[in-house]
Amino acid sequence: MSIQPGVYQTLGAQVMDLLHQPIASLIPEWTLEVWRRHWATLLAGETIEEMVNTQHLLEASPPVRIRVSLLVLAKSRYGFVQLQETGTSDHEFSQFRQLVDNASDTLYSYRLTPEGFEYLSPSIERLMGYSPQAYYENKDLLLRQIHPDDLPQLRQLLAGNVMAETPLSLRWFHRDGHLVWTEQQDTLVYDATGEAIAIEGIIRDITKRHETELALRQQAERERLVSAIAQRIRQSLHLNEILQTTVSEVRHFLDSDRVLIYRFDVNPAEAANCKGIVVVESVDHLWKPMLNHEIPLNPNESPELQCYLNGRSHIINDISQESDSTLQALLNPFQIKSSLIVPILLQSSEGREQGSLWGLLVAHQCRQERHWQPLEVELLQQLATQVAIAIQQSDLFEQVQQQGEFLEKQILERTQQLEQAIEFDAMLKRITDKVRDSLDESQIVQTAVREVAVVLGVGSCNAALYDLDQGTSTICYEYTNFIPASQGRVSQMGNFPELYTQLMDGRYFQFCSLIPNPVRGRVAMLASPLFDNQGVLGDLWLVHHADYIFTELQIRLVQQVANQCAIAIRQARLYQAAQTQVAELEKLNRLKDDFLSAVSHELRTPIANMKLAIEMLKLFVPKEGEKAEPQRVDVAQISRIQRYLGILNTECTREEELVEDLLDLQRLENNAYLISMSLINLNEWIPTLIRPFYTRVSDRQQGLHVDCPQHLPPFVCDRLNLERILVELLNNACKYTATRGDIHLQVRQTKMTLNEDEDSENASSAVDAIEFCIRNQATIAPEELPKIFDKFYRIPNADPWKQGGTGLGLALIEKLVVQLNGTISVDSRKGWTSFRVTFPNQRQQLTVDSES
Repeated sequence: MSIQPGVYQTLGAQVMDLLHQPIASLIPEWTLEVWRRHWATLLAGETIEEMVNTQHLLEASPPVRIRVSLLVLAKSRYGFVQLQETGTSDHEFSQFRQLVDNASDTLYSYRLTPEGFEYLSPSIERLMGYSPQAYYENKDLLLRQIHPDDLPQLRQLLAGNVMAETPLSLRWFHRDGHLVWTEQQDTLVYDATGEAIAIEGIIRDITKRHETELALRQQAERERLVSAIAQRIRQSLHLNEILQTTVSEVRHFLDSDRVLIYRFDVNPAEAANCKGIVVVESVDHLWKPMLNHEIPLNPNESPELQCYLNGRSHIINDISQESDSTLQALLNPFQIKSSLIVPILLQSSEGREQGSLWGLLVAHQCRQERHWQPLEVELLQQLATQVAIAIQQSDLFEQVQQQGEFLEKQILERTQQLEQAIEFDAMLKRITDKVRDSLDESQIVQTAVREVAVVLGVGSCNAALYDLDQGTSTICYEYTNFIPASQGRVSQMGNFPELYTQLMDGRYFQFCSLIPNPVRGRVAMLASPLFDNQGVLGDLWLVHHADYIFTELQIRLVQQVANQCAIAIRQARLYQAAQTQVAELEKLNRLKDDFLSAVSHELRTPIANMKLAIEMLKLFVPKEGEKAEPQRVDVAQISRIQRYLGILNTECTREEELVEDLLDLQRLENNAYLISMSLINLNEWIPTLIRPFYTRVSDRQQGLHVDCPQHLPPFVCDRLNLERILVELLNNACKYTATRGDIHLQVRQTKMTLNEDEDSENASSAVDAIEFCIRNQATIAPEELPKIFDKFYRIPNADPWKQGGTGLGLALIEKLVVQLNGTISVDSRKGWTSFRVTFPNQRQQLTVDSES
């Protein structure tokens, strides 16, 4: 029925010569009668062994040992004949059979008609999980185990389409469910007519080899992916494009359901609480997106955050097994079953071992739980490093761009300034040359006025000379482009003290008129005095349209021109004076003395003149209820004048307070501040001190509460400075308390320790003291508290009434408190800010002062 092709080597007969022939064609002695006896022996379970002569098939061939046993295949019984040359012993044949049975590869013989296995070596059970007998009894078992994608190839093989030259690779499902890869070499067995009747071959387990090849391919793909992303980083500086490419390619490579990049808003290592947002995402359409989803992280509630800060990845193969309930609550709404989280650490510029935590590269599996492989973890770690490089490159590129734009802008500005400076220098040279060559006052000033107006392109430029005896300013020279002329106009300097006070002090200023001039309308003006070391001779005015602002360079140029003009005018006048008689010189000397006296007087009283100017300007504002004169000003102009007066008055007061505070601070720092002790009845003095504040807090709908116990002991302190301290603290409380807020003043008797000189007998002693506590409903940030006593420091955005200030109040208060041997402290919590000032009751000091 079937003959192994290798029988030719033993018998010298072709397969086709013996197939489907009587057994006597192989063994002449085995007639039909003999075979029937042998068949009965086989059915009895015995084996037949004989030595036969095969010289009728192959001359000079040695005798062959024949061994016949019963073979049952698919419920059919056959005689299984094994031929062994006499040179091979039974022991050797048995060893060969044992070798075949114990081989790791599986040998098989599959009958095509009827279909079914004729032989399967025992190793099939190790390979597929079923014994050979299971395949003999169930011919469909093989089809159930084949991978669905490989079923067509198996059917072609069973149909007799064998590729003898090419090994066939197939996938099978083991009895326990895992996938097995095999490679087999198949050979067809033919009958006497040349028709294929069976397939014989060897099946080899290549699962490990395939896994190795797969790992190598994955490694190559991983290296390709890392290389591709690295190449994109080198070619592109657009961070969003790089991040989007990263998550898309990683999801494709890992075959995961979602890959995203999460960014922290701050470095978690520097903040107690932090949060972040999903900035890019690649997700399968079946799952809920997380893009722009905000995720808060708290170190106390998220212990894995420290893991990220240390550069370690967080691997979650099964979220249901995760002990962190917070993490489960975060991931469950998005149907996440497995997660792989890798930190993105930016390289530290300070050379620290660990960089700052920028964000996280995250892969999610939603379909089913997933066991993340080491290669996958290593891939995400490498990509996280590449992403960190891309982020830093993008940041550096943005910085370089900003610096480039800044430098380009600076170069352009410097170029314009240089060109303007060259033009200004040329103008100054022209003016200087004319000043040097001429002693004609008229020509000098005319030249300066014309050059300034032309070079700066202003609407008008004029020069006025002062008559200090008459207190007048006369416009002597003017050059105008589009502004109406004013040459010859005489102004009384006393009528405009806010202008001429500054000019007489040698100061320039620019402003825009609030009240439109009847002739010029609203214009912008720059005024610079013509003065030298002897005094002010006049002024130089530039007039332009209302929205124009004179630059610093233009102002310096005008000042230089004014100085040159002043020098030239002084030289011209000196030249003219030199030509007069001695009497005229004496007269000029008297005028000079008067002039210097007047200047000295003006220099000593600038603030007094500013206040006088405010009072004088108030005369032009109609009183309440009076009808305004239409021919002079209208209601809108009156409002502007009043606002202007308010600004002048406020600024003047601030200047006075600033100068006074600075002087007091200087005296306190130099220990030159005078202290005058006096006896104070606090129960009578406190109500008097508080009374002015009731109206103020009432207007602002604030509450003021005073807690001053009766029968306080007589208190010795510097009354004026104590009042100054408490008034300043109450002013601050009113200033920084919002509407409907409360202010409390509490006075109580206490004890305090005075630190005396180390050489004294008692290094410290507890004395009677009075504590003043001013509390208001306002909060000061903890980081601001150490700074509030610094000079000129003001807490930003803390003044609800927008009153402003100099920032010297608390600095001065602190110095005064120390000068009075007191202490001051501040704390702010639970919506209240408290200042506590404690002073010793210095009765002994009062006695010493009285005796002195």
